[in-house]
Amino acid sequence: MGSLVHPAPQKLKPPVLPQGDSCLVVIFGATGDLTRRKLIPALYDLACVGCTSRDFEVLGIGRTKLEDADFGARMHEGAATSKDARHFTEEGWNDFAKRLHYLVGDAGKPDFYPQLKAKIEEMQKSGASKNVLFYVSTSASLAPPIVEGLGQAGLARNGEGWTRIVLEKPFGRDLASAQELNEIVSRVFDERSVYRIDHYLGKETVQNIMMFRFGNAMFEPVWNRNYIDYIEITAAEKLGVEGRGAFYEETGALRDMVANHMLQLLMLTAMEPPVSFDADAVRGHKVEVLSAIRTMSKDEVAKHTVRGQYGPGTIDGKPVPGYRNEPGVKPDSLTETYAAVEFHIDNWRWAGVPFYVRAGKRLANQLTEIAVHFKRTPQALFSRKPADVHHNVITMRIQPNEGISLSFGAKQPGSEFRAIRVDMDFSYHDAFGTETPAAYETLLLDVMRGDPTLFTRRDEVEAEWRIITPIEEAWAELPPAPFPNYAAGSEGPAEADKLITHDQLRWRPLAHADGQHS
Repeated sequence: MGSLVHPAPQKLKPPVLPQGDSCLVVIFGATGDLTRRKLIPALYDLACVGCTSRDFEVLGIGRTKLEDADFGARMHEGAATSKDARHFTEEGWNDFAKRLHYLVGDAGKPDFYPQLKAKIEEMQKSGASKNVLFYVSTSASLAPPIVEGLGQAGLARNGEGWTRIVLEKPFGRDLASAQELNEIVSRVFDERSVYRIDHYLGKETVQNIMMFRFGNAMFEPVWNRNYIDYIEITAAEKLGVEGRGAFYEETGALRDMVANHMLQLLMLTAMEPPVSFDADAVRGHKVEVLSAIRTMSKDEVAKHTVRGQYGPGTIDGKPVPGYRNEPGVKPDSLTETYAAVEFHIDNWRWAGVPFYVRAGKRLANQLTEIAVHFKRTPQALFSRKPADVHHNVITMRIQPNEGISLSFGAKQPGSEFRAIRVDMDFSYHDAFGTETPAAYETLLLDVMRGDPTLFTRRDEVEAEWRIITPIEEAWAELPPAPFPNYAAGSEGPAEADKLITHDQLRWRPLAHADGQHS
């Protein structure tokens, strides 16, 4: 295999980011891991680059008894060690820490919310913004009582500014619970004020899928069933459950990854061109894709899905335990840590093109990518047999080594006309030479600006669960897989190779995370 490498373009200046509206950010679950590692570093970075106003304040809510200074010290540890806080300095942090406040209370109890209302009013009298952004960074089970508590206390409506709420996934655990949650939210908040966050949509490389498809005339004309053979979407992790065994026991890979992140990547890959890049147009076309995905019967689930669970193995030369040996996991657990699904989109553009989706933990590499495989040429002019003709492949690498590669055939030097596969490779880092904002930074700024384009709409959530719930129900009835069925550090369960059955093909190997696959 060869490689074509071109000199990097001139390094670009960092983009000038817009400023968000002034606001008071109220974070439920403020002592949790997400707040410490992601939310506070993102808010700190936004403040550093001038995207927040001077009356921007943060109020953390948690059950742990802390003073403001103690809360600030905890958040300092997270920001100082986070790669998301790209502009961290002690001087900058000392200025930012003045904006951090804390209120102890149980957000699951209705009698807490009058206390919260009084605290918000007190802060606003002292100069905090009249705009309020509620961020629910808690377990999914706490979302309904938080929403209802805000409504009963009159905190969901604001006569002097806007009020918005951010909800973290999972948005329910099946179609019925998702619909129930949506009903609770709609009784309290206007849909335009609800921001259901999926951090994958905040990644620059994910947003660039639309730019790549719809901003280049050479790709969109061939982006259909006439030219494309099949599409792979992969999200592989080296990490295990990282101390979240109890959470994962209730979730599993299908709910945790496929029901949101993977379907989001599929929608962006398959959607029709929007008439404009605004929230209604983009999200409407995404929902159209979900509506066209074929739901599966129990027999179809048995044929077109594979579930797996990792056993003991080796990661980066070090032994790691199997899933059943992780803290908080049942010794006979049947929870999947790997899920592979063959989806079909029954519409004019994609009829007959399979979308192979896989996500798993403790795999051979850390890799998220979309690989679009084009059909072979009808004649094997430069090969001995048709099977030797290489597929042209466009690979969009979401992480790591973010970029796009195009694989095609070229003549191998010599007297014979023999084709060899080569790659043209584009790297975000080499081309632009600047660090892109973290996903949560992008998405939090969008909430402050009132732009819901990169967030999940109510009907989108329910459409996702209409696809996923039949799979979960079928798995509950079908004989369980012989777990564990793949070793940590491997490519996943061998059964997954049987999903890609045509042309004697297999999944792209995970062995290389730089896009240079054999």
